[in-house]
Amino acid sequence: MKVHMSKGGRLAAVVLAGALALAACGGSDSATEAEETPSEEVAAAEEDETAVAEEEEEVAEEEEPAEEVGSGEFVEFRGAEPGSGEGLKLGFIALDDSIPFSKLVSDGFKEQAEIAGAELVFCDSKLDAATALQCVQNFEAQGVQAYMNFQPVSDAGQEICDAGPDVPVIAIDIAQGDCQTAFMGANNSRAGFIGGEGLGNWIAENWNCEIDAWVSLEDFGVGAVNDARMDGQREGYESVCGPIDESAVEVRELDAGRQDLALAAFGDTLTALPDASRIAVVAINDDGISAALAAARTAGREDQVAVSGMGVDPISHCEIATGGQWVGSAAFFPERYGEIGVPYLIDAANGEEIPQDLLVDHLYVTEDNIGEYYDISAC
Repeated sequence: MKVHMSKGGRLAAVVLAGALALAACGGSDSATEAEETPSEEVAAAEEDETAVAEEEEEVAEEEEPAEEVGSGEFVEFRGAEPGSGEGLKLGFIALDDSIPFSKLVSDGFKEQAEIAGAELVFCDSKLDAATALQCVQNFEAQGVQAYMNFQPVSDAGQEICDAGPDVPVIAIDIAQGDCQTAFMGANNSRAGFIGGEGLGNWIAENWNCEIDAWVSLEDFGVGAVNDARMDGQREGYESVCGPIDESAVEVRELDAGRQDLALAAFGDTLTALPDASRIAVVAINDDGISAALAAARTAGREDQVAVSGMGVDPISHCEIATGGQWVGSAAFFPERYGEIGVPYLIDAANGEEIPQDLLVDHLYVTEDNIGEYYDISAC
């Protein structure tokens, strides 16, 4: 049975994730709505069904600016000028530093803030909107003059924005409401496209563009970022191998943005597809790909998958370098995010205008070129 979640389904998942996050902040209205009886929920669903198309179109129009963010030209890595941030108090909200990508970003910002001589107030959201809300409230109390925000719950972005100080804000990889001065991070559509294109090239060469399943490990909670990155991967793949025939190919789009979720979700998928021998796997990050490859190895089916990631995190380096089933990843250079974010944040704190899009240049890293960017001597 094919499992394919439409954009409307994704939207519902995103709204639910946001509602749960806001409820954790103590939103009484959300709690009241969640207590409706099953019959009331069915009746409400039937009433809303006739308006689904109009609502989705309206929401798509509302989300258009967020999707446009992260689609322009890239900027060069600058690096902070020594002493340029002296006397400034800057804030940084991390995604979750138990995640390798997040830790690399955080360490880079700390290093660049130190070079600049700025005081950095650090707060880890730990993937939780309520914690991020507390972070910005703390920034307000401490007199932070500008901050970076990498909290992941897109639907909570506006509430968090409203609760923080009225200062310049640079969003990292996820739009953060109307207070953001600039968006910094991935050109999600481009990163996705080159990742899918790279996977398509490998599958064209090794499997003659013939696949039994397309598995997309996503993170519905980050909204437009997820759609841009994951749609880009499929578009990139199809630019090489042509449109995926969903009448013949199993298409599974799974909400599995963390390593533990991806490990379980892809393990279940392998169980459900015992006869699939050519499975293309893409993910919103390298954590998902690492988990998918681990699940395939556990099932004894590693040679039946071809996987492509996003990030080129350290967990990917030796996998890619050894030329196995991890075909490659689109490079984000998270360890260098601070070289863009900190100098531009200092500019904004000093009242200077900065570009609305501060985007990283992406390239596809494979066994053929990974040694040009990362130390793989231990592999």
